[in-house]
Amino acid sequence: MESTVASESASAAGPPGSAAGEKGLKKDAIGLVSGIVIGVASTAPGYSLAASLGFVIGISGIGLQSPAVMIVAFIPMLFIAAAYYWMNRADPDCGTTFTWVTRAMGPYLGWMGGWGIACAGTIVMANLAQIAGLYTFILFGYDDPSTFLVTLVGVLFIVAMTWICVIGIELSATTQVGLLGAEIITLTLFAVIALIQVWTGNAGPNAIDPSLSWLNPFEIGSFDALVSGVLIAVFIYWGWDSTVTVNEETVDSTRAPGRAALLSTVILVLIYVIVSVAAQAWDGTEALADQDDALSVLATEVFGSPLDKIVIIAVLTSAAASCQTTILPNARTALSMARQGAFPKALGDVSPRYLTPHVATIVFGALAVLWYVVLTIVSENFLADSIAALGLMIAFYYGLTGVACVVYYRRQLLTSLKTFLIVGVAPALGAIMLLGIFIKSCVDLSDPANSESGSSWFGVGPPLIIGLGFLLFGVFVMLGWRVGHRAFFQRKLEVADPSILSNAPAGSAGGA
Repeated sequence: MESTVASESASAAGPPGSAAGEKGLKKDAIGLVSGIVIGVASTAPGYSLAASLGFVIGISGIGLQSPAVMIVAFIPMLFIAAAYYWMNRADPDCGTTFTWVTRAMGPYLGWMGGWGIACAGTIVMANLAQIAGLYTFILFGYDDPSTFLVTLVGVLFIVAMTWICVIGIELSATTQVGLLGAEIITLTLFAVIALIQVWTGNAGPNAIDPSLSWLNPFEIGSFDALVSGVLIAVFIYWGWDSTVTVNEETVDSTRAPGRAALLSTVILVLIYVIVSVAAQAWDGTEALADQDDALSVLATEVFGSPLDKIVIIAVLTSAAASCQTTILPNARTALSMARQGAFPKALGDVSPRYLTPHVATIVFGALAVLWYVVLTIVSENFLADSIAALGLMIAFYYGLTGVACVVYYRRQLLTSLKTFLIVGVAPALGAIMLLGIFIKSCVDLSDPANSESGSSWFGVGPPLIIGLGFLLFGVFVMLGWRVGHRAFFQRKLEVADPSILSNAPAGSAGGA
């Protein structure tokens, strides 16, 4: 069957101006370090850790093993980052999942992968804007601002970050260095000061000396507890793929973005493990369990007043940085899709002055504002339920990328043990793990009790309806787009050129 497909296939090259390096983006604008900064900042580590640590600790059977949960959650992310590395070696296109899945598995799945990225980014920006707005007021001592004021400031954050993304990738990267720098310095100070006070006997009354056993997942009370913890923790790694979406603007575009993605995930697991160890060592786990902002609970005790405000700054800069870096992949995915005939042509425009996808950037910024304002007006619980549904879209397009890597390189997987393991087994395992997470999330989100509102839609929880609804809606949009744009949907499958895995420069892909 495969040979039949191979004989009938042609190159999957799209229209003129659609290939990697041909879109008019500014070449060699950022380096490896800037790529790593974008990858780490996109995850919002300060906010993500603050919002998730308490819930991980609060799971029965986890307790002091929360750092071990962070390590286990890191594994599928590392494996999928390997898939991104190898797919980027073959085709450093800013469309990433969309482009690669289209090559390996066909235009329909490729389109849906791009849709998953667009939906996830638009939805999460509303949450990040809300956090940025709320913490701006908290920083200045206003602990209970009105919903209108929080929304107003959140919208201003989206507008500001959209503007920065429009006027240049270098400014975007420079802004990220400043925002992430403040965030990492704060988290490092928190961990160092907390651990020093634990070791000197000046921490909380329930302080516990750190132990290597905290890193051992086999000491978790049950497998169900581990799975529940990983379901929460795995998605705080989401966002590192932003560093690959700026591949066409990165020096050494076939290698550096993939390396940045891998290094970003490693840096993130170090941050999460070190800070979680320090937090629970300070005063045990009881005070942290089920807290929706675990770091702020300890900030005053660890730093004292007014230095505790720097934790607020860390969360604020984290949300702002992630808001900006969420716009980057959305805009570049849309640019690639538009150039290949899968999205409206206007989204493929690149500013001749700034060399950025200005139309797509502005459109997604506007969509994020609209989504945020409408959801805030309808119900803040609905906004929270939409955030809970994010995991389904993330697991979907990350897992799809892992499968695409295996399919694309299938003819080379048995050429060596190394290739089999790092190009085949690792991405496949990452995809399988994310499939399991997707299914388990569907089960959990189907329970109305697990929604923010506690309400029931058609007998199931709103987050499940929202998550699957967005994916199903994408199918209808795709089929509607296909009516007048059949050229893209006639693209043929490809397999990787053998030279990609050699020391020779990667060649163009061959027919499948």
